[in-house]
Amino acid sequence: MYAVVDIAGKQFKLTGGSILHVPKLLGNVGDFVVLKNILLLFENDNLEIGFPFLKNIKVFGKILNQAKSNKIIVFKKKRRKGYKKTQGHRQDYTKILISNIYKLK
Repeated sequence: MYAVVDIAGKQFKLTGGSILHVPKLLGNVGDFVVLKNILLLFENDNLEIGFPFLKNIKVFGKILNQAKSNKIIVFKKKRRKGYKKTQGHRQDYTKILISNIYKLK
């Protein structure tokens, strides 16, 4: 069984026990999260597609870590104008462990 979930405008395919790096979610390490924006569920050769979301399915996870990704360098230059600009960026992310996918009745 797997599901496709929308988290902060990005789609993630997940199963029970998988670990994901998602855009930063509110919460502390050890808190539980409930993901409600389920786009698709595949279970026992049955495919359910939400329009836009499935209403009777929830995904539960646990926050393992709040951290920053690797630094990327942004460099801008205009030739023959003497303009150079260097800037760095580190994106915040949350590492979550998916405990289970529940189908409510």
